[in-house]
Amino acid sequence: MISLILGILVSLIVVIIGTPLLIRLVHKLHYGQYIRQDGPQSHLIKRGTATMGGLAIIAAIVLGWGSSALYRYLHSGTAPSWSALLVIFAMVSMGSLGFIDDFAKVSKRQNLGLSVGAKFTGQFIFATIYAVLALIVPTKSGFASAQAGMSFIERPFFDFAFAGSVLAIIIFVVWVNFLMTAWTNAVNLADGLDGLASGSSMIAFAGYAFIAFWENYHLKGSGHEGYAYAVSDPLDLSIIAACAAVACFGFLWFNSNPATIFMGDTGSLALGGLFAALSIATHTEFLAVIIGGLFVIETCSDIIQVGCFKLTHKRVFKMAPIHHHFELLGWGESKVVVRFWMIEFMFVLLGLMTFYADWAGRSGLLL
Repeated sequence: MISLILGILVSLIVVIIGTPLLIRLVHKLHYGQYIRQDGPQSHLIKRGTATMGGLAIIAAIVLGWGSSALYRYLHSGTAPSWSALLVIFAMVSMGSLGFIDDFAKVSKRQNLGLSVGAKFTGQFIFATIYAVLALIVPTKSGFASAQAGMSFIERPFFDFAFAGSVLAIIIFVVWVNFLMTAWTNAVNLADGLDGLASGSSMIAFAGYAFIAFWENYHLKGSGHEGYAYAVSDPLDLSIIAACAAVACFGFLWFNSNPATIFMGDTGSLALGGLFAALSIATHTEFLAVIIGGLFVIETCSDIIQVGCFKLTHKRVFKMAPIHHHFELLGWGESKVVVRFWMIEFMFVLLGLMTFYADWAGRSGLLL
């Protein structure tokens, strides 16, 4: 518990102190945000706002978890787990790709960064490295960092082992690439209003902190009553998720409307990659669809808009993603953001109730 509290405090301190320093540096280098011309006209005033705030979020998560890991090593000799290192790798690698994209935008002085092909290639390389290592790297817990299959909660309902060991790895790599691409793009789409992505991510990661902590308490071999989980090092995963939630919380001080800094692709890709990796490491890839329900809605609205326009040349929404639709209906930006936070909070509650109901059902506690 001390290690968890330490990680949370360090993350909060780093993001609160680091973000203003980052804002000054970005302004000094003239790396301001460029606003899309086809968006709501009210957003044009945001041109020049500091960007790449994701660097502060990433630093807060890494240093928060790192301080927690150092405390546990000095106190009890417990070394950092491979599961945690791989999840951190997923976040940092995707964040690095987002940083390159952000840097390309400010260098070109336009709202266009890396090409689709370049971004996809980078995501493929990093996601593949994560997927392979998550399957083959041995862990001290005895449980693999990931399982080659698709899981709703814990047990794969579709196991890739039917194809043989080599093909199972290949299918898993494809599956992880899909998850990484889907969640990084989903968080990126939600990052269109001040505080929307950071606040929603805070709520989602708080949910995952609880799930991983519960899995740690009911880990196989722990001796606690009820259904036990075969998850690798869930305490580390819980600390990382908690640090992510707190980092987003602290970042909101500067990112809420009117924002003085945006997280940029650096932050949205890092948080999306972390969310995907946590879902894989906790064996809850499909439960994540509920926990990250707001991001799913944002993505679906964009897909529906593009698909219907290509088929009928008509728009379903005034603008996509859907948060812009409500802006153009006359809702104030803060009203849209707060109401979307409420929606995400309800999704997380639904996800946690589903998770607990699954545990209670497997433990024989449900009638």
